[in-house]
Amino acid sequence: MCFRKRNKKRKVALFFGSFNPIHYGHLAILEYLVNRSEADEVRIVVSPESPFKEGNMVTAEERLANAGTAIEASGLNVIVSDVEYHLEPPLYTINTLHYLDSVEPDCEHILVMGGDNIASLERWKCGSEIMRDYRIWVYPRTGTDAHAVANDLKSRYKVKGITIFDDAEIHDISSTMLRGAAQNPAAPTATP
Repeated sequence: MCFRKRNKKRKVALFFGSFNPIHYGHLAILEYLVNRSEADEVRIVVSPESPFKEGNMVTAEERLANAGTAIEASGLNVIVSDVEYHLEPPLYTINTLHYLDSVEPDCEHILVMGGDNIASLERWKCGSEIMRDYRIWVYPRTGTDAHAVANDLKSRYKVKGITIFDDAEIHDISSTMLRGAAQNPAAPTATP
């Protein structure tokens, strides 16, 4: 009897965002993915635009460069991807995932998001398709019960898999908070 060797797909963790600006909370997520997840490769996918955000402090090119500088300074083995800079708008996560699947059929692309984002996932373009076809890794955030949200989504949609990193350290910081502090220097900011 002969057995055919199955080719195992590389697990590629994709952390999407506008990273406006990139901060230590993002780096903590990336460090966790590199050191404690089953990912064979970790990528930060910088989006030149977001359908949910307005009012960027810096240009898309500056955000991409800043992300590259931050990753290089961190020493983390993370790839900074500009794939969305080369795709036709509108830029939706599902379109990027489909594109990556077509050019990297040897990879299992896994979507990484913060706990706050999973709460809005069903409102994303083709959110139910994303849940059905892609595994999702969730980094917890204060103020969102990611387990309750995941259980609710699983009760209403076909879900390939949602993993919540319960053992990850929570950092209370966001790019929105930093942009607000830059516009109003008297506003309180988070500390590491």
